[in-house]
Amino acid sequence: MNVLVVLTTILFILMVLVGGKKGARSFIALFLNFGVLFLTILEMTDPKANPIILTLVACVIISCINLFYINKVNNKTITAFISSIITTAILLLFIVIVTETMMIQGFGEEEIEEISIYSLTIGIDFVKIATSMIIMSTIGAIIDIAISITSPMREAFYHHPSISRKELFTFGLSIGKDILGTSTNTLFFAFFGSYLALLIWFKDLSYSVGEIVNSKIFSAELITILCAGIGVALVIPIASWITATYLVKIKEKM
Repeated sequence: MNVLVVLTTILFILMVLVGGKKGARSFIALFLNFGVLFLTILEMTDPKANPIILTLVACVIISCINLFYINKVNNKTITAFISSIITTAILLLFIVIVTETMMIQGFGEEEIEEISIYSLTIGIDFVKIATSMIIMSTIGAIIDIAISITSPMREAFYHHPSISRKELFTFGLSIGKDILGTSTNTLFFAFFGSYLALLIWFKDLSYSVGEIVNSKIFSAELITILCAGIGVALVIPIASWITATYLVKIKEKM
């Protein structure tokens, strides 16, 4: 416990030193996001609740916290919020189809021993749970990319107010191209970092490459990373177009 307190204190000090008041708000936002996720998980245990709807509501709240609470309400956060919600809605349709087709819901055979003492008749649709898990895993990356594009686009527009919508859109795409590779690689390495023990376990069990790839646990996590990558790729043109259209319209009304 003392280690957690020390690390949390160090993180808070560094975030305040680097980010000032915005850094302090970012630190508080971590706990707010945790609270939203915790309450969402508690509500999911109710068989009458729809996990997907709960997840979408949680994503909207998390987006508001990460965008409006940290960066306040302005042009860049409004367009980033709209872009994130649209991208999540589009991605949701794809995720539902993939989850039902690939049948990645539930537990893998490697987990049978751990769950054997529990009752499996809990009345929860694990297809919806799997869909919710993937959505939750993608929303953070989508919000991050959205604000990373809308913020420099707003700065470029304020410094060059005569810029056209097409030029501003192209500027946003160029930014997206620069961060697309690093963002997808971050998701990829996060997967292998968090599941390194699982991969070592597969090696100890003498799994072949085919058995690893077809393992439900591995497939579910890899599909999550791929869906997050698709969300990152989608939000780039969406955020660029929405921001360019929004800023140009504001200029035309002035």
